[in-house]
Formats: sequence, structure tokens, C-alpha cells
Amino acid sequence: MKTNLPNYLNTTVAGIFLFFFILAIPSPAYAFDFKDIDSPLIEIFFIISFLSFLPAVLIMFTSFTRIVIVLSFLRHALGGQQVPPNPVIIGLSLFLTFFIMSPTLNAVTEGAVTPYMAKEITFGEALKKAETPIKTFMLRQTREKDIALFAELSGKTIPATPADLPIGLVVPAFAISELKTAFEIGFLIFLPFLMIDMVVASILLSMGMMMLPPIMISLPFKLLLFVLVDGWNLVVGSMMRSFQ
Repeated sequence: MKTNLPNYLNTTVAGIFLFFFILAIPSPAYAFDFKDIDSPLIEIFFIISFLSFLPAVLIMFTSFTRIVIVLSFLRHALGGQQVPPNPVIIGLSLFLTFFIMSPTLNAVTEGAVTPYMAKEITFGEALKKAETPIKTFMLRQTREKDIALFAELSGKTIPATPADLPIGLVVPAFAISELKTAFEIGFLIFLPFLMIDMVVASILLSMGMMMLPPIMISLPFKLLLFVLVDGWNLVVGSMMRSFQ
């Protein structure tokens, strides 16, 4: 039997991101529990309604935040205003995100999306099965301090095991942990290029060339350093290993 592969892939990806979004919604804020939904009509309604939130899901539930911030820091450290351009940074960040998230996406697809599409489990059961691998990935990258902060703000006690933490508490803690890690990596990337800027600025000042922008002179030296040390390999490799 012939399978329409593009349609299958589109449905699977849409289902995965739908699970990401719905799991993050705090159910007590509504008159019903999303995990108890078992009506095809209501399921279709939520699928159509939440498709517009997929970009926010991509940012809040995945490694995309850390990657795109680090690459943006790298661009500013090099001194290139639009090099690499935004489409290149976003595109590279997306593919690196899919590479990092592939084990989690596969676990969600095999354990929740595929059985649900085959009508082996209900919508609510699929959501419960999808929550575990998503939460596991986020907890590996989340600091205990950030979890404690949001637990205190929400007035909840931290359970004995991390697996019992509500997903609505894990998501914001994961987000600020990713921001902190991205800024730490960005600081380390800036240091060698900052030294080049300082040396070039000092030389120009000693030569009395105060009207010449130091960035114009330092940019070729930054590019040379970055190419000689195989900078893309180092930066991307370090980011990939930071998620392990």
C-alpha cells in the first residue's frame, strides 16, 4: 500500500508541536482539563486554533533559544552588522534545533503521536504520554534554582522527584535557564574578539588616527582568527555538547 509521505510528515510534525503547546497550558486556568478531551470536534478546534502559536512553542520548549542567542552574540562579536544575515542564523538555528531535539521528537512520535493517529489511544492519553520525554529534556537543561524560584512564586511545594513537577512550572524555569546559559557562552565568545578590538584601538590611538573607526581595521583580523581556529566547528560543537 502506497503512503503519502509528505502528508504523513506534516501531520506528525503538527501533532508534535500541538502536544508541546497544550502541555504547557495550566489546566486550572480553564473550566476543564485539556487532558480529558476525547471529542474529535474539540480536538480539531484546538489543532486549528493553536497552529499560530507554533513559533512560541518552538522557542519555549526546545534548544532554539540558546542556539539563536549564541549565534547572534557571535555575529556582534565579529562586528558584522548583517553577516551572517538573519535568515542564515534562523535557518541554522532551526536545523540545529531539530538535530538536538530529534531523540525527544522521536520519543513523542512513537509513544504518543503515532498511537493516537492509529486510534490506539485517546487524545488525553496521548498528551500524558507526550509529557514525559518533553519534561525529561527540559529538566536536564534547567537549574534547580530556577525551578525553586517558580515553585515559590506559584506557592507550590517542590515534589520529591523531578518527574512530578508540573509542566507549567518547568517551562518558564527552562526558559530562563536557557537564557543564562546562552549569555554565558556569548560572554566567552566575546572575549577574544574584544581583545582584538582593544589592541587595534590602542594602536590607532598611539598613531593619532582617532578619526578612523577601529572596527574597520579589526574586522579582517577577527575574520582571520575565526577562520584559522575553525570557529564554526568550535562554536557549533560546543553548543551541541552543552546539551549532553
